[in-house]
Amino acid sequence: MEKKIVNDKSKLLIKNESKLHYVKIEPEGEEYLKVWVKDPTFLQLEQAQMKLFNVNMQQQDVSFDISEVYHYLFEAFIEKTEPSLGPLDLLRLTPYVGNQIKSILPDPFSVMEVDPDLKEE
Repeated sequence: MEKKIVNDKSKLLIKNESKLHYVKIEPEGEEYLKVWVKDPTFLQLEQAQMKLFNVNMQQQDVSFDISEVYHYLFEAFIEKTEPSLGPLDLLRLTPYVGNQIKSILPDPFSVMEVDPDLKEE
């Protein structure tokens, strides 16, 4: 069977525009933070996964640090906020706001679908 080859390479690339999200700042409140989140590239998601592991070859030790992953996700994918929050502000967010933002960021550990035809003879 002949495979149709893609002609439009833009179908392979992420879009350069970020998505606007409204993040509630308190469970019972009526105020919101505007957050623009960029789409991830394949390599950025791979890099985020690697941030989870801390390898110490001298001590032959591997440890896990999920906070390093989230630190990377916040830096790499939040394009801007309104009101404007700098990198230090993002580190000082309330747990409620931080959790709301975490839920709109790309998940590097979600299972990506792989085409079963890739393994065909």
